[in-house]
Parts: sequence; C-alpha cells; structure tokens
Amino acid sequence: MPYVSAARYGKDNVRVLKVTRDQTTGVQTVTEMTVCCLLEGDIDTSYTEADNSVVVATDSIKNTTFIIAKQHPVNPPELYASILGNHFIQKYSHIHVANVKVVTHRWIRMDVDGKPHPHSFIKDAGETRNVEVRVSRKDGISITSSIVGLTVLKSTGSAFHGFIRDEYTTLPETWDRILATDVDASWKWAKFADLKAVEESAPKFDKAWDSARNITLKLFAEDNSASVQNTMYKMCEQILDAVPETETVAYSLPNKHNFELDLSWHNGLKNTGKDAEVYVPQTCPNGLIKCEVSRS
Repeated sequence: MPYVSAARYGKDNVRVLKVTRDQTTGVQTVTEMTVCCLLEGDIDTSYTEADNSVVVATDSIKNTTFIIAKQHPVNPPELYASILGNHFIQKYSHIHVANVKVVTHRWIRMDVDGKPHPHSFIKDAGETRNVEVRVSRKDGISITSSIVGLTVLKSTGSAFHGFIRDEYTTLPETWDRILATDVDASWKWAKFADLKAVEESAPKFDKAWDSARNITLKLFAEDNSASVQNTMYKMCEQILDAVPETETVAYSLPNKHNFELDLSWHNGLKNTGKDAEVYVPQTCPNGLIKCEVSRS
C-alpha cells in the first residue's frame, strides 16, 4: 500500500523590500529579501484524499511573510526567519515544522561628495546573505547562515603541484597562478530550544557574518595557497574559533580558471610563465572543491 513518506509545501520567491526610517537622524536603511517558506505536518490527506481542509493556502503563507516583516525586525535575517517559522507552528496545531529560507540581497549605501547618503543605495548584484531555518515543534530551531556568490580573485599567491600524475594527467604543475572563485560559505549553529533562545542570540548573528566574511577575505588574500583545499580548511578552522556557538562550517569553492595564452606565433611575443600578462577566462568545465569541518 503506497503512503506519503515525506511532504512539504508553501510559497517560494516571495520578494520583500523593507525601508526602516530613523526619525531622529533622517537616515534610512533598505533590506531586500527573497523568502521561501515550506510547511510540514498532518497534511497527508491533502495529497491522498483531496482533503483541502488541512491546507494553509500558499497565498496565505505569502501574506503572512509580508505581515511578519511589517510587525517585526527583518534584521538579522536569522531572527526574522525564526519568527516567521514559529508563527506557523503556533498558529496551526497540525503544522509541526516550518522551513524558512531567506536570501538577503546587498544594498550598499551610496557615497555622494565623499559622504554616505542618508537614503540612496547601490545594489551589489552578486553576493547574498542567506539563512535557512527549520522551526520544529518537537526539535526546536535549527539555523544555518551563509555567504553566497562572493566573487574573489587574486593574481598571485596560489600554487598547485605534487598531485597524482598518471596516464590521464595533462595538467602542468604550477608554483604561481591566478586564483578566482565564487565563495559559498555556511555555518550551522548549535540548536536553539525555542524562539526566545534565538531572540537572546540575535546580536551574535551579524557579528558572526562579519567575522566569517572578514576571515574569508583575509585568508584568501594573504594565504600562500598550496591548494584550494588547504586554504578553505584554514577558513573553516578560523570561523569555528571565532564563533564558538557554531557546530560546523562548510565551503564550496569552484575554481574559476584563467588560462595562459601562448602568443609566440605573433613575432615571438612572450606571454607564458613569468611573462604571462594576458589570460583567457574560462566558463566550463571547472574544478569544484567542497569541505565541511566540524568540532571534535
């Protein structure tokens, strides 16, 4: 007899922009989010028996997302996502788990004549701050925070040699290369018992994000990298030290290759090895290196 072994549903790609105004200084801030909220619980009959009486309409989930954003802070996103998820398990007794993902898009305050403008911004189209929260009636609140799409490049200070060479190998060893990647870094917090525990930890979320981002950038720039693997391990290790409330840190780093270009065919023009200045950026295929480091 078939049965529903797992089910969740909800609203995805809910776009929210909130403006916060400081009435004293006149300074305004903007927060843009894309929210996904998926519910789990005693909903099997909606699939097996066409019983819609157990369904909280996805349109209602969308409306709730906006209302919670109006009534509560949206920063830090870990807190907002926890408040939103907690709403559903408190409001509906048959809903036992709410899964909330918040992607926060970066708006950077504009400088005009060397001074930060009180209400004008420039959008960083690449990097986002992401949060995934699972609010469970039984198991408490699990939170994973992340940096996504932080594109970085350094033109030296990276090597790769000593790897396995066999009949399948054509890659030359290198002691100096361009290193470029799109950083995806995440850190999983120790479980929170309830919303009150999340609220008490709210100041730690922004600090942890700042620490993780600063560690990522500093190590990327300054580490004399023997490999992407070794550099990303050092990043994980330092974030675990900097944010003791975290249990695991993970990185996913694609190697965005920039290949040397042999121009010797043109009048003996030297453009390889120590003479390389013009490179060809590659799109695919690319190396992809992942790592998760946990506390012992």
